[in-house]
Amino acid sequence: MQRLYRASLGTRIADPLLRGTVGLGLATWARVADHGRFEHLLRLGGLLDLPVVALAAPKGTKRRMVRFEKFRAEWLWQDDRDPQHRRDSALLYFHGGGFICGGLNTHRRMVAKIAQASGMPAFSVDYRQLPKAHLTETLDDAVESYRYLLEQGFRAERIIVSGDSAGGGLAFRLALATRERGLPMPGGISAIAPWADLDSTVRDAHPNRHHDSYIPAQALEVIARRGFAANGELDPAWSPVNSDFTGLPPVLIQVGSTECLLPDSQMLARRCAEARVPTLLQIWDRASHVHHMGADLLSDARAAIDHLGQFHQRLMTGAMSSTPLPDAG
Repeated sequence: MQRLYRASLGTRIADPLLRGTVGLGLATWARVADHGRFEHLLRLGGLLDLPVVALAAPKGTKRRMVRFEKFRAEWLWQDDRDPQHRRDSALLYFHGGGFICGGLNTHRRMVAKIAQASGMPAFSVDYRQLPKAHLTETLDDAVESYRYLLEQGFRAERIIVSGDSAGGGLAFRLALATRERGLPMPGGISAIAPWADLDSTVRDAHPNRHHDSYIPAQALEVIARRGFAANGELDPAWSPVNSDFTGLPPVLIQVGSTECLLPDSQMLARRCAEARVPTLLQIWDRASHVHHMGADLLSDARAAIDHLGQFHQRLMTGAMSSTPLPDAG
């Protein structure tokens, strides 16, 4: 099911600005990375999370770090009840960044806003990325974080797995892994512009390859080919779009109408429909990749976060199957 939204003035202005700044920079990165500097640029990408440590979470947000053997995570919540004491619900969140950059600092403000809109605490995971870990090890971190919540007393049906971009694809892969590894299925999945197909064939043939505000499709192809492919081959099992979605919980996917990752979202929605998984695919008019990051300035970014919150709340109250999400303004 698709719902279309008219871009706000701010979003219409942001499109050319991002295209002429961030877009040019990432396109240059992709070209350089594909000509012998891939690992060097990966290490630079890994430093991106450090300079944004000063990016504050919304006022009143509480934080607590949890350290695992190979990665870390943090709780984000708003009220006075520590999530490990209340244990009634949790949003398990995986940040984006193409498996090469991003982390707790880059996404803290946005994740805290989503948690606040959802009325539930978020457990944001700083999983291992390239060049320190292959995608299969990243998935191990995701599964370990999910097991941790279960061991802490959170019921599976009260856990929603969520993420943006690479983290959105990882959220789907985690849900599939719970089935593969004999764990209980989470209560829902929400994904913002998920990167869910490592094979670039479909994206390369889509017109959005040339219309994305700032994400170059070539960058995704370079990361997959040079970072993950073994002997030049990508295992189809690494891409959620190639899986059977039977038994998955209700799903919400949000994506911009001009994003190069729109085909990934559409393929995920198609797999959900084939498996009769309750799904809502929202395509936001001309929204840039993960425009939720601009919620301080963009009204439709705030609306998108509100929709995520409504979806999560309906899952927790059991109203998802009977009450549709309202149209955005």
